[in-house]
Amino acid sequence: MSLDKIIWAVAAIAAIILAFVAFEYSALILVILGLVSGFFVKGDHRRALILAAIFLIAGGAGALGPIPAIGEYLTAIFTNYGVVLAAASIMVIVMATAERLIPGMDSK
Repeated sequence: MSLDKIIWAVAAIAAIILAFVAFEYSALILVILGLVSGFFVKGDHRRALILAAIFLIAGGAGALGPIPAIGEYLTAIFTNYGVVLAAASIMVIVMATAERLIPGMDSK
């Protein structure tokens, strides 16, 4: 398993765990994991996918709330993962900007 897949897996697991165990630095952990995950996103099609996913998960997380017994937990999990995706998208945007401004920098 490659490093980028491990980081994305850790981010997803952290989003699940932190939905049940909240403390003052939980959002910071998710943001850091998202920034690191975003660093490993390569290629224009994947960048577009990350940017689209952030909008879709934001709306989809709230739609799970009415499900009896598990809705609030699913909402918390996907909201946390939305934080990871938002931070990843920030890193993707920063890296895409840097690639356009710095000669010789390539995303491949």
